[in-house]
Amino acid sequence: MKRIAITLIMLFVSVISMSAQEWLYDIDEAKALATKEDKKIVLLFTGSDWCPPCIKLEKNVLSKEVFKDYAKEHFVMLKADFPKRKKNRLPQEQIEKNFKLAERYNRKKVFPVLLVLNKEGNVLGASGYRKYSAERYIELLTNISNF
Repeated sequence: MKRIAITLIMLFVSVISMSAQEWLYDIDEAKALATKEDKKIVLLFTGSDWCPPCIKLEKNVLSKEVFKDYAKEHFVMLKADFPKRKKNRLPQEQIEKNFKLAERYNRKKVFPVLLVLNKEGNVLGASGYRKYSAERYIELLTNISNF
């Protein structure tokens, strides 16, 4: 009985981890993986706990299985989050990394913004929040990445 329970738990954990969004939080790591896998990078600037369009983008697009599956196969996903609530405060090292990313890629501090980068970190195109389905965002990001 114990073996069955352990097996079921392991199966459940593996299914959950397979469907989880694979976000990276370091640009150098993202560029190395993009080079290794010959993929473009999608960089998301978000205010996950205060920005209504950011929250909608996460809920209506980024968390959808169709988007997560496509992104996992075609992009390296990089996130720069700027939460405001104390309970969501990031480690100081991550805060510094996010501000460095913003200095280079988001000086106007637009939220949310999705940037498509090549593996060297050069911007190919950008999009903000739009009332698009996950499928439409896939099309949009794919079109940008094909430039």
